[in-house]
Amino acid sequence: MNNESDFSIRFANIHDVPAILRFIQELAEYEKLAHEVVATETRLKETLFGDHPAAEVILALEQQEPVGFALFFLNYSTFLAQPGIFLEDLFIQPTHRGKGYGEALLRYLAALAVERKCGRVEWSVLNWNQPAISFYRKMGAFPMDEWTTFRVSGEALAKLAGSITTDQP
Repeated sequence: MNNESDFSIRFANIHDVPAILRFIQELAEYEKLAHEVVATETRLKETLFGDHPAAEVILALEQQEPVGFALFFLNYSTFLAQPGIFLEDLFIQPTHRGKGYGEALLRYLAALAVERKCGRVEWSVLNWNQPAISFYRKMGAFPMDEWTTFRVSGEALAKLAGSITTDQP
């Protein structure tokens, strides 16, 4: 890593929302999915820093300027009877790659998982993204080839829900 005094990691706060949105957009561009991004600063403020935060964000900083992020949330393993961390996004701006910042974010997240008594950290990666796959393998991660991710969203989600209302708190 570059001069370690130039690099730091910290939890994001509401004032970091513009940087978080920029990273989401840059990641979507890289993944050829920019057309799917509908996130706004307002929605990020509500969902990340509102009354019931849905996820947390840590920022990679070089000379106190955000250069990358990791967005994650807790999940739960019934087999382990323990929480886990699901890493939704990990992104370092291209001009700052190769400096060890992505590895530092993963190590920080692993330490956080251990501190929070989580049984694992997991994430998804696009099958074509060989640079990321190689990077993750180098970190000791392994693919869960026997599992297939399923998703229901948009119109299909509304149809599945039908007219059912929940009795949530």
